This record gives sequence, structure tokens and C-alpha cells, in this order.
Amino acid sequence: MSSTTTTAATSTPSTPYRLTSRGILRSEWHKLWTLRSTWIMLGLASVLTVILGMIVGATYTPDSGDEIDAVTYALLGNQIGQVAIAVLGILVTAGEYATGMVRATMAAVPRRLPVLRAKTTVFAAVALGTLLVTNFLTFPLAQMFLGGTDLEASLGDPGIARAVAGSAIGTTLIGVIVLGLGSALRSVPGTIGAYVGGLILLPQLAMMIPNDTVRDLLNYFPLPAAESLATVHTTSGDLAPGTGLLTLCAWTVASLATAAYLLKRRDV
Repeated sequence: MSSTTTTAATSTPSTPYRLTSRGILRSEWHKLWTLRSTWIMLGLASVLTVILGMIVGATYTPDSGDEIDAVTYALLGNQIGQVAIAVLGILVTAGEYATGMVRATMAAVPRRLPVLRAKTTVFAAVALGTLLVTNFLTFPLAQMFLGGTDLEASLGDPGIARAVAGSAIGTTLIGVIVLGLGSALRSVPGTIGAYVGGLILLPQLAMMIPNDTVRDLLNYFPLPAAESLATVHTTSGDLAPGTGLLTLCAWTVASLATAAYLLKRRDV
């Protein structure tokens, strides 16, 4: 009887399991990379940006019309890549509610907010790293065809590298904003609707209002603010890159703060 008791006592763990920030980050990193959708969305964002950059570079013909920004033109594929990154952000948060995995996640991390921080950190790091590599590969490839035109430029020219990196940063922050929306709305279709309707369609519809004040305010919406980071030369009425970055950061903080508040208030 005494030997049985001794054996049971020694087999019981002497120290409880400790939940650490590093462990939560490792868990979210593992979940992100084991999803097939992660590889698909990142692949689409990269491949389409590179291919479209080479296509627009090869088919460019100088025009005497409006001035075109060299970086914006070479990275036109980022407009499609941005959608792929946004969808990935939705799947990172709202996707867990769709599959029911969120119950296991929140049971493992009862405080909840560390989960949101870990998801945001992992997603932002992966998205930004992927976009930086893609953009700095796409721009020189597009310039292979644009040499000798009015859009000829190099990464060493003033403002070029900053705009190429700014494009990646802007797209990443858009993805983080949508990630926050996904956590707040807890629905993949609902978040896609909010992203398309609120971030894409609403500014386009508001542009039809014949009011200069409304049009100036539209510059402070997320997508125009992100576009300001990807331009070398700003035009009259557009946000400066620094202002655009601050605007995007404000939208990001608002989205994540809302998600954090609702995450603490709800049952799951």
C-alpha cells in the first residue's frame, strides 16, 4: 500500500504548466504555417505582384497625360496582393470562430488578450517579411523593361527605397486592421463584407460627392493613407508619407482596441 502511494506521488508533476508569451507566440506561429490558406494567400500576393509588375513594365508606353509614380506603377500588383493579405488576416481571427478552434485556444489561454497580441505579432511579421521581399524583387524586375523611359529609376534614387518599403508597410497595416475586424465580428463573411464595403467601396462612393471637404477627409481612410506610403512624389491634396503612416497606425490601434475590448466582454 505504501509503495503504491509513493509511486503515485512521484509520478505527479511537481510544478504546474507555465503559460508564457513565447509559448503563445510559438503556438500561433505553428497554427499559421499549418494552414493551407496561409501558403495560398502569401503565394498569390507574391506571385501576382511580381508577374503584374513585369507585365506593366513590358507593356508601358510613355504618355503625355498625367504623371505616373514609378514605384506605384511597378507595384500595381500590390492592389491584388493587398486583398490576399486582408483575406489571410480575416482567416487568422474570424477563421478560428468558423472552425470552432477558438474554444480550445481560449481555454488554453483564459486571459485571451495574449492570444490577440500573439496573432497580431505573428501575422504582421509574416506579412511584412513576405511583402518586403516581394516588393524589392518586383521593382528591379519591372525596371528591366522601363529603362530608357520616363519611369526609369533605381533603388538608390531618393525616395525610391522608402516608397517600396512603404508599400509593404501599408499593405501589412491594412491586413492588421482587417485582422482586428475579424476578431471583433467573429464571422468570415461579415468581415469580408466590412472590408469590401467599408474600406474599398465606401471611399469610392464618397468620391462622387461634390464637396472638397469630404474629398479631403477621404485621404484619411485606410486605403488612401496606405497609398501615400507607396508614392515617391506626393501631389497637392494627398497625405504626406509620414502623415499617412500615422493615420494608418491610428486606424490599426482603433481596430485592435475594439477587438480587445469585445474579446474581454464576450463569453468566447
